[in-house]
Amino acid sequence: MSDIYQFSRGSAPLLISIPHLGSQIPDAQRAQMTPTGLQSGDTDWHLDTLYRFAESLGASVLGARYSRYVVDLNRPPNDESLYPGQTKTGLCPTQTFRGDALYLDDGVLTDAERARRLQAYWQPYHAKLREELDRIKAEHGTVLLWEAHSIASVLPRLFEGKLPDLNIGTADGAACAPDVLAAVEARLRADSAPYTWAVNGRFKGGYITRHYGRPADNVHAIQLEMCQSTYMDETYPYAYRPELADKVIPLVESMVQAALRQTVARKG
Repeated sequence: MSDIYQFSRGSAPLLISIPHLGSQIPDAQRAQMTPTGLQSGDTDWHLDTLYRFAESLGASVLGARYSRYVVDLNRPPNDESLYPGQTKTGLCPTQTFRGDALYLDDGVLTDAERARRLQAYWQPYHAKLREELDRIKAEHGTVLLWEAHSIASVLPRLFEGKLPDLNIGTADGAACAPDVLAAVEARLRADSAPYTWAVNGRFKGGYITRHYGRPADNVHAIQLEMCQSTYMDETYPYAYRPELADKVIPLVESMVQAALRQTVARKG
């Protein structure tokens, strides 16, 4: 058992990764943070509950325990921008998505502290992710990596207007085979009402999708970025809303199932 991540091993060629699930912040860091920062507000809240169907699909599930305010597991280790020209949230952020300070007295992280967090938190998660992808592929000959994310629906600092409810990203098609993506799009076209959706729009997939998705090697990666308004309150204390979640869960499950079926079928 790791204190960096939570993990359950399944039997299917499916790994669900939830790198922003965690909300823990180490005590030494907490002492330096603002009250807003201590709320860990940009966490992908409740996705372990939303994806509770994963066990029935035989999925392996990997989820972070620590907040993205410690280190963002879905950013490249060199902290290069994933969306050049747009506001960057960063590997070790110092502001919330809304632009509020995370640290008291405008604290600035040192290069040494960033390197320490990369080694202590980022590397163990990615080592486990790589290990599990390799295990699944060795066992099944193919693997679907489903990147589970959520975000507040309106964040003026990062984008204009309201986001689509469901945002699929495959690095503009580089992270998974076209027929696997088409299977997901088919479910959206058939069952998405009343939700809005986009494919490779504002969200094209983060570092994990882009780095690990290798369709030519039978590793297919898809990111789903959901608006939190589809299943929870977007303001503190970020309560789960079962009456909302119960409506969107069947659609999310059907997308994962469709992608998994096609991943298996295309290998033959």
